[in-house]
Amino acid sequence: MPTQSATIEVSSSISDIPAAEWDRLTDGHPLLSHAFLDGLHCTGCATANTGWTPQFLLLKVDDKLEGAMPLYLKDHSYGEYVFDWAWADAYERSGLNYYPKLLCAIPFSPVTGQRVLVSDPHYRQPLIDAAIQLAKEANLSSFHCLFPSTSEAAEMRERGLLLRNDVQFHWYNADYQSFDNFLAGMSHDKRKKIHQERRKITQAGITFRWLTGKNIREEDWRFFYRCYVHTYRAHRSTPYLSLDFFLHLGKHMADQVLLIIAEQAGNPIASAFNLFNAKTLYGRYWGATTFSSGLHFETCYYQAIEFCIERGIACFEGGAQGEHKLARGFTPVKTLSMHWLARPEFSAAVENYLARETNGVAAYIDELNERRPFKNS
Repeated sequence: MPTQSATIEVSSSISDIPAAEWDRLTDGHPLLSHAFLDGLHCTGCATANTGWTPQFLLLKVDDKLEGAMPLYLKDHSYGEYVFDWAWADAYERSGLNYYPKLLCAIPFSPVTGQRVLVSDPHYRQPLIDAAIQLAKEANLSSFHCLFPSTSEAAEMRERGLLLRNDVQFHWYNADYQSFDNFLAGMSHDKRKKIHQERRKITQAGITFRWLTGKNIREEDWRFFYRCYVHTYRAHRSTPYLSLDFFLHLGKHMADQVLLIIAEQAGNPIASAFNLFNAKTLYGRYWGATTFSSGLHFETCYYQAIEFCIERGIACFEGGAQGEHKLARGFTPVKTLSMHWLARPEFSAAVENYLARETNGVAAYIDELNERRPFKNS
């Protein structure tokens, strides 16, 4: 157990922190990396102007960084994938301000993993306490931590935070030797449907390139960004991220990027953006310039699964929502978020609501597991 006295400070810029010091705390998680977070800030995607004001907690021992939390003052609840709009509305109807709130999260990224980054587990509780104290001192309505690890969530519950559950769909690699080996464990009907989906892609003359590292050219990034923007506009939404951000990733962490490009007659027609390390692939964004039956499933899921099998990657997190992933071999997984509300009456009301919601989530996961496509499910 550490015996040295630790100091905790607030930083408004990760750029001031040496990348090597920060990254040694992240266990290689690409979306927690210095390059990823600094890119969000320096390209203007997650800044005070967009409602994400960095307030990173840094725990130091003898001036050496031993712990950190990526905290933000939030002026809204966009880009979080854990929905508390109803809570904000209840505050407003009571004549109170819900925003700004304090948030521990990776902006725009519903991915699981550490949120209290420490060189030693004993540094977690001082950082959690410091985050709550920061919210109290600033007279904020609340503090939230999104998609933490199970052990972090347990420690936060000990500090009085409320637990919230949700569902994502993750694919797990059971040491598959090939995509056909993966499909072999499925029921005949599910296996047949996937074969049919993939056959349509082949018959349409669509092929795929996997690009990583230096093989990703600027023109590839520009095409992907065109697809990314098209997807948001099709849903009448505004993209959170800029081309400059993706070019920043290409410059600083391309070895952790998998860019999948679909081509037809020699022309690119679709693209999917993923980040990965040795253990996990994180599917994030996709888009297409034309419609082709099955193109979404092939570009986003089947190609990524093949990549995981080839690389021996154990888990593929397919992003938020998407019950359609179940039939394609993904497993329903409970995700966590933790919440502290300053006003006791609101905290009690939210706690009662979460108790009912938790039962609903558990029942939903049980139902999903009954419909899994594998023979022994």
